[in-house]
Amino acid sequence: MQIIDCHCHYGQGDGLIGPWDTRASIKKFMQWSKEAGIHKTNLFSAFHSNYTWANEQVGKMVKQHPNLFFGFSFIHPERDAGRVFQMIKRDFEEFQFRGIKVHRHDARITREICEVAKIFKIPVLYDVVGETSVIELLATEYPTVNFIIPHLGSFADDWRAQLNLIPMLERYGNIYTDTSGIRRFDLLAMAVERAGASKILFGTDGPWLHPSVELEKIFALKLTLQEEELVLGKNFLQLISNAQRQNMPKFVFDYRKNTALSRQINDPWLPQSEVLL
Repeated sequence: MQIIDCHCHYGQGDGLIGPWDTRASIKKFMQWSKEAGIHKTNLFSAFHSNYTWANEQVGKMVKQHPNLFFGFSFIHPERDAGRVFQMIKRDFEEFQFRGIKVHRHDARITREICEVAKIFKIPVLYDVVGETSVIELLATEYPTVNFIIPHLGSFADDWRAQLNLIPMLERYGNIYTDTSGIRRFDLLAMAVERAGASKILFGTDGPWLHPSVELEKIFALKLTLQEEELVLGKNFLQLISNAQRQNMPKFVFDYRKNTALSRQINDPWLPQSEVLL
């Protein structure tokens, strides 16, 4: 059985707010992963103000050790607006990246990112930070794009968000989740029971969470051998298997029409004081 960790950060950030934007060193983590029996790890950068540079550092590691790593491009929906296609094309061709990582902490996901993912036929791992309402829109507007919503929707252990995600896993074929950082085991078990093992990917959110601890949650689910194979590797491989490698169309997107939407939810039926910022 090939075990693949779909969620791990790597590289130096350029901030000093916390570990997430300071440094993601994987030296010890990869030793722990080896001891845990994990075969390959999917890398994307730590938070950074320049994802073009940060993705390149990840790419060099992936290129140097293709037997150990996959790679996803980290994209900032606002700062990288207007150049997402060029960034993904570079990472796709030079470093063989096979997906996109987006984080709500940076900004809300945009149509530009989804359109590029659609063209390249690659998945988007989008941390919604509990904002699960957008998932319905993503699933229906982009039915051919696969979205991985990590942490069952909330690394902050927001059980409401996690509970809200489960029906969407059931309802939409293009919505998946990963197991990284999920502490409410009953909700993880519920997700598997209701949506099926084919919608769950093993992840650790390394290098800050121990891979053996995260892996033990999968074994504790007491899945069948076929279900374990799906969760531990086959689902991830399936999601990256359809990547478009040739005959890329010309991409033109007016990102200026979409940047404002990533800043706030402009709901005309809510008083301004109630608008979610």
